[in-house]
Amino acid sequence: MSVQPELLFLSHRIPYPPDKGDKIRSWNILKGLAEQYRVHLGCFIDDEEDLKYADHLRGVCDRCHFARLNPLTAKLWSSTALLNGDPLTLSYYKNAGLQRWVDDLARERDLESVFVFSGAVAQYIPASLNEKVRRIVDFVDVDSDKWRQYADSKPWPASWIYDREGRKLLEFERKIAAQSDAGLFVSPAEAAFFRKLAPESSDKISHINNGVDFEFFDPAQVFESPFSADERPLVFTGAMDYWPNADAVIWFAEEILPRLREKREDVRFYVVGSKPGNEVKALARQDAVTVTGRVEDVRPYIAHAAAVVAPLRISRGVQNKVLEGMAMARPVVATSQALEGIDASYGEEVLKADDPNEFIGKIIALLDSDKESLLGKKARARVMRDYAWSANIDRLTVMLKGTAQNMPV
Repeated sequence: MSVQPELLFLSHRIPYPPDKGDKIRSWNILKGLAEQYRVHLGCFIDDEEDLKYADHLRGVCDRCHFARLNPLTAKLWSSTALLNGDPLTLSYYKNAGLQRWVDDLARERDLESVFVFSGAVAQYIPASLNEKVRRIVDFVDVDSDKWRQYADSKPWPASWIYDREGRKLLEFERKIAAQSDAGLFVSPAEAAFFRKLAPESSDKISHINNGVDFEFFDPAQVFESPFSADERPLVFTGAMDYWPNADAVIWFAEEILPRLREKREDVRFYVVGSKPGNEVKALARQDAVTVTGRVEDVRPYIAHAAAVVAPLRISRGVQNKVLEGMAMARPVVATSQALEGIDASYGEEVLKADDPNEFIGKIIALLDSDKESLLGKKARARVMRDYAWSANIDRLTVMLKGTAQNMPV
């Protein structure tokens, strides 16, 4: 019986349950790698609710270390980076206990590979590792550019802090990419964007698409509708403590929905996702907005939606909310930013809208036509063809076993 090779998997957040964008990606990658490797998991837990899933991951992995992270304390601690010149992100994820566990593991076990999910935890890659150990960092998105986008949309002094973070984090991303055997991003477009920012590492940059669990997000399943029979629900799904998501739903509710309802009074906007802040909660004061908070299962909301909307104005990478809506064969109306990195035909598989007039026009036309079913069927066919997790794991396995010279682009 052959012995499985050993792999260290580092993640900035516990990769389970798969109920938000980054955890959907990290869980499916971890699950795929665990079929081929003896995986040792080191990660952070930033939500007390997630502690109950630790045993599930212990059943998948050989060894686990869960570092507790208090978001408020971490934010205060990260401010010290303003004095030492580091990115705030690195100080936010500093943890001496996790570093000791990783260093001990590297000494005790014969690691073949290290897989890092999110550039922020690349700081934990042991310096003592044998040079033959493969090091792959999944940056997912170009995080530094998200900070630049934040800077463009915020007043001073926040704009100065965000601009600084964008510059400092890009320096770190380039350093890590140069020191790794491969740097991964969520789409060919995101990988190409980073190659321009880090040309010295361009031959080591590749991508792993996000995927969809087609059996889980299957429109053939029967779900009880959470909506009233006399309404046409427009649904947004996502973690609502993520500022780009909050910005998206506030913009839609305030700038688009009132004008939309002048034409269609039966339209109602549902904001479905955990941890909505006060600004998002306040949207529920409007007649046609429901803010659900966390739900046990998003599928009933997607399955019975008249349309899934993704009005993101700040975004990088591939949006799972869009892929999941497409997988459930629902029409998706989204901005260019939300559709970035998704290979789909506009008008045939998804609908693109970048300003209030476009959103109103596309949604009204959709509700007044019979295109809804055809659009959804074509959307599901697209994601089943191009966004299967099994193909993504196969690509990653080649990278873990191969070299930069034969790495798929």
